[in-house]
Amino acid sequence: MTDGTADAGLSENPSATAGQSFNTAGIAPMDRPSAITRFFMGIVAWAEKLNFRYAKLGNPPVYDAATFPWAAEVEKAWPQIRSELDRVLVRQSELPTFQDSSTDVKTISSDSGWKTFFLVGFGVKSEQNIRACPQTWEAVQRIPGLKTAMFSIFEPGKHLPAHRGPYNGVLRLHLGMIVPEPADKLAIRVKDQICHWQEGKALIFDDAYEHEAWNHTEKTRVVLFVDFVKPLKFPARFVNWALMNLAVFTPFIREGLDNHKEWEKKFYAEAEAFRNRPQN
Repeated sequence: MTDGTADAGLSENPSATAGQSFNTAGIAPMDRPSAITRFFMGIVAWAEKLNFRYAKLGNPPVYDAATFPWAAEVEKAWPQIRSELDRVLVRQSELPTFQDSSTDVKTISSDSGWKTFFLVGFGVKSEQNIRACPQTWEAVQRIPGLKTAMFSIFEPGKHLPAHRGPYNGVLRLHLGMIVPEPADKLAIRVKDQICHWQEGKALIFDDAYEHEAWNHTEKTRVVLFVDFVKPLKFPARFVNWALMNLAVFTPFIREGLDNHKEWEKKFYAEAEAFRNRPQN
């Protein structure tokens, strides 16, 4: 899944990785004017340093998937997940962009090239999407500390610029679902490692490092995108647990969840109307 440089980066001593940079050059900070949110993000900045210090598995940009025994079980479910994805993609043009559900994403993506299909976001379930993809949901339940799970759909030509995630208390899994050729035109860079997706294979990385992704092929790329709680030692584990449970109450996350609920309501109402339409 990675090139030679990336493989070399998975050293015997992952904790030797240089410290994370908590901003990305050229990307404006996400606008969160609320006093409550500003206070919350101040705590997050302190917690990130704690998480880096007390990481159980060190802080490499990209992890060996074998480090997480459950990853192989999720990979085994690939055929069933792919079958459910194919049904979702029948209505691909109607799926929301990521920024439709999370306005913060507009700092890095403002076109229609990055679409999503959420099963759970920040621990809040999309019940109707889960009913549409029950085997996918069963598979991601094997992931300890599951927080977010969705299909991430990159249209041809999409390039996501360099950025970092908002918080280093989670790690990210990409399970390759649809990975078009040629491989040299489709990749993700995490810090200084270039990684290539493979269908049915897990790529696990820390999105708190600067990363960018691109699809310069002529076909759509899809991965199962999962965020799960980073394994931490005490006291960082407790602080991280508290922040994860409080995050859903912050205004910018509530806005995203509300936006998704509105899309979901419309999406399934249209499907029901189509099923009930009189047949000629």
